[in-house]
Amino acid sequence: MRPTLDLHLDFSVPPSRLPLVCCLVAFILTFFVTRTIVRYIRSHAGSDAPRKWWQPRNISAGGGLHIHHVVIGVILVMVSGVSMVTLAVDGGVPEFTAASILFGIGAALVLDEFALILHLSDVYWAEDGRTSVDAVFVAVAVAGLLILGFSPLSFFDIDIWRSDQSVLARAIVVAAAVVTLCLAVIVLLKGKVWTGLVGMFITPLLVIGAVRLSRPHAPWARWRYTNRPRKMHRALERERWLRRPVVQAKLWLQDAIAGMPKFPDDAKVDEQLDREIHAAPAPPDRNPVR
Repeated sequence: MRPTLDLHLDFSVPPSRLPLVCCLVAFILTFFVTRTIVRYIRSHAGSDAPRKWWQPRNISAGGGLHIHHVVIGVILVMVSGVSMVTLAVDGGVPEFTAASILFGIGAALVLDEFALILHLSDVYWAEDGRTSVDAVFVAVAVAGLLILGFSPLSFFDIDIWRSDQSVLARAIVVAAAVVTLCLAVIVLLKGKVWTGLVGMFITPLLVIGAVRLSRPHAPWARWRYTNRPRKMHRALERERWLRRPVVQAKLWLQDAIAGMPKFPDDAKVDEQLDREIHAAPAPPDRNPVR
């Protein structure tokens, strides 16, 4: 009797390899979707037809700065890397600790050249090169908060979510998450990036930031303050008063990190304040009179 050949193939993924499989699938899909979007934008670059809200377009910041998708990729890699280092494995695993050290070294090297990635130009020693220092500040602040035991949206980790399976308990937790995210969006629209960042770990800061005046150049001020000159004037005065010591400390620390520690003179501080603090332009009239 001839032996039979068993051609049964097992395509099941072991649980230990599932994160790697998900990573690979996400990598491939993101690559093809990104290429498709970029080709679409390039093919419509010469068109003067107004773009609809759902049509892909280039991302631009103030001053006509084009933000390439590599910037979004670097931010996502950093956020996911810190999340995995914080949550994935117990700290007693030596191999994972060694990998965490390599991640920290690589993250520092990347963020030190973040201004190069953002501007696609060698601005390491120029004024725009200070963006790299700002990126390092953000990374250190987030890592420090995580080390101190704070975690973003920490109410998802409370015992009620794990122990109480009722719809009401889960609805309360989800509602709290939605409210917190809405507050974070308001704070960011008011131009308070650091308050929004730290507030994701310490929720009362989001409430304070959402209630207080917007920064004068932020989208919130553009939408709400351009027709209210007294409020815009208060926002400008408050911004200049609060930002002056911050700008002084920031310029000194950036110069120290760049290798030239010196206390900034008043003219340089005023120049930086004039560059940072300005009233937001009024939004364009969507129904202009012909």
